[in-house]
Amino acid sequence: MDLSPEAQRLAPIVVAVIVLWFTEALPLAVTALLGAAACVVAGVAPAKEVFRPFADPLIFLFIGSFLLAEAIRQHRLDRRLAYAVLSLPAVGERPGGIMAAVVAVSVAISAFISNTVTAAMMLAIVSGILGAIDEAADRTGARPSSRFTTGLYLCIAFAASIGGLATPIGTPTNLIGLGFIREQTGVAISFPVWCSLSLPLVAVLSSILVAVMARMFPAGIDRLEGVQAYVRGERGRLGAWTTGQRSTAAAFGATVAMWVFPGILVMALGADHPLNRWLRDRLPEGVAAVIGAILLFVLPGDRAADGRASRVLVWSQARIDWDIVLLYGGGLALGELCFSTGLAAACGRAVTGWIPHGGGLVLVAMAALLAVVTSEFTSNVASATMVVPIVIAMGQATGVDPLPAALAATFAASLGFMMPVSTPCNALVYGSGRIPLRAMMASGAVIDVVGTLVVTAAVFSAGRLWIAP
Repeated sequence: MDLSPEAQRLAPIVVAVIVLWFTEALPLAVTALLGAAACVVAGVAPAKEVFRPFADPLIFLFIGSFLLAEAIRQHRLDRRLAYAVLSLPAVGERPGGIMAAVVAVSVAISAFISNTVTAAMMLAIVSGILGAIDEAADRTGARPSSRFTTGLYLCIAFAASIGGLATPIGTPTNLIGLGFIREQTGVAISFPVWCSLSLPLVAVLSSILVAVMARMFPAGIDRLEGVQAYVRGERGRLGAWTTGQRSTAAAFGATVAMWVFPGILVMALGADHPLNRWLRDRLPEGVAAVIGAILLFVLPGDRAADGRASRVLVWSQARIDWDIVLLYGGGLALGELCFSTGLAAACGRAVTGWIPHGGGLVLVAMAALLAVVTSEFTSNVASATMVVPIVIAMGQATGVDPLPAALAATFAASLGFMMPVSTPCNALVYGSGRIPLRAMMASGAVIDVVGTLVVTAAVFSAGRLWIAP
């Protein structure tokens, strides 16, 4: 393999970073920073080039979305949505309806805020619901099977991860994949374009999740008494909408409008219309997220205990997941260097012989499978950081459009469900002590296999229909 001197210096650094990500001997963000610093010290590229991805526009999409999510959490808008859905007459007290509602709420909330935060909130809500069911069962004797409890908790973990696929900001994995796609294929996938593919995919995966969990973990009774009374009580405790909640909803709504409106105009006026060019240049999604986040520090919030006026969010309350930001910057830096030094192309040519004949479909399937398997043993973010550049290089080496395969890897990196260490959601729910490991592994394996097939079919079909540079 004929490598440039820079590629020869980069190769051991990349291997070391991947080993550290797999073993988690160091925090993931520290490993990303170590890899970037090592590239400068080893002379792979100048510091200005290596550290440029840490100021990538998607970094500011991360920051803005983190602040919006924190405001939603602090002002309990997520709980309002959860109890509103659970109180619907269609949900009632049927085991299947409650399981479907838990999945729907977890998916909807995790589309915009942290999957882990969503799982933590839903764990508390579902624990309260199960407590109410137990109290009613003491009076009536109609107690659901313990397997139903297991299934309901697993629904939280799996649905929170699936919901993260719905929007580009639903999970950092999406933005990492989109960053590599934009840098290495020249295709910038907008918020509406992503959602046009992800929303049907999420709907299918959510429906399959409900069907599988209802079959594997039946309640054994037809009605779960006490659920609606508990939900009504908790919803009543939330009270009327506060000023902070209204302001948070306004800031969030304005941000979503800025993300979606340009895509609507493209469909209405065409991509070459002057207004669309202006919006594309002046209001990219990262800037929209920053504007929305700034509104949180301007709009009125709830009055403090001493009666003083406050804002929706104050800086001391702002929580940004800097570990994700640094991991993204370091991962993108290594990915770009792999391509600029020729290391990625050389690796792609080396593994070309391993790919069975079959063109794009085989590459998409391999990308999805590799991402799912990798995600079982390391974080989703690390999986996307490692796998997406690899499949892009494989596509370029084989003369196959790498975009569908890169998208498949991005989606599938969020589908590791078998082990407690696969996702923070799995770890959190498993830590409740209500989930037998065998149950998580068995149900997670089914969702992994089905998810891989669904992602492969959806992305390959979409690639043939409308994805084009």
